Amino acid sequence: MRIPCPFCGSRDSREFVHRGDAAPIRPAGDDADAMFDYLYLRDNPAGQFEELWYHAQGCRNWLRVRRNTVSHAIESADFARIGHAA
Repeated sequence: MRIPCPFCGSRDSREFVHRGDAAPIRPAGDDADAMFDYLYLRDNPAGQFEELWYHAQGCRNWLRVRRNTVSHAIESADFARIGHAA
C-alpha cells in the first residue's frame, strides 16, 4: 500500500507507523470505565475510515488518512492536528 504524504509524495506504507482511529477523544475526569473504553474498545469498520499515520521514515509528520479498510484504497491524506477534532 502506498500513502500519499503531502510533504514527501507517494511513499510505501512501511515508512509509516499506524496509530489508528483519528476520531477518539480522551475522556475527561477519573471515570475508569470511560478510560478503559477509550484505550481498549475500538471499532473495526469495513469501508471508509479516517486513521492517523506517522511518517517515521520520512518527514516525521502525523497524517490523517481516509482509507477504505476493505480495498485499502486511499481517498485522501492531509497533515493531522493531534488532539483536535476534525
